[in-house]
Amino acid sequence: MIDAVFWFIVLLTLGSAVTVVLNQKLLYSAIALLFTLFGIAALYIFLWADFLAGVQVVIYVGGILVLIIFGIMLTNRISTVNISHTSVQRGIGGMAVLGVLLILGIMILNTPWHQADYVEPTQTTASIGTLLMMDYLLPFEVASLLLLAALIGAVTLSRRAE
Repeated sequence: MIDAVFWFIVLLTLGSAVTVVLNQKLLYSAIALLFTLFGIAALYIFLWADFLAGVQVVIYVGGILVLIIFGIMLTNRISTVNISHTSVQRGIGGMAVLGVLLILGIMILNTPWHQADYVEPTQTTASIGTLLMMDYLLPFEVASLLLLAALIGAVTLSRRAE
């Protein structure tokens, strides 16, 4: 049963990622990005990386995706802007993607994979929390101040000139 759930999540993630790229409407692409990011979080859970799954949901889905949707909604009211993300160079991009996929496929098939017995980790978030709140507290706080400054700058730039 777990294999079926895994492959469902993989197909959902890949399908929604393709929808993000190929859809002509930005809002629909953003909604498909929601499913892609949730699928990636679910794949992190399969890798026993529950902290990364939580960070994926909180930061990317809760922060970045909401910011993208707000940006789409706010710029949609501008009548002179054509909101479309069609690309003129789809053929070149498609060939580049196929080349990268071919190289990755060759690497995957030629790599001698080591299969070890897996052991369920006892705790994954306690050591990360200790590192973030003890050893790396200063860089963590500097990053939060940088994000706050970026947010204030974005609000300042988005205000209308009076």
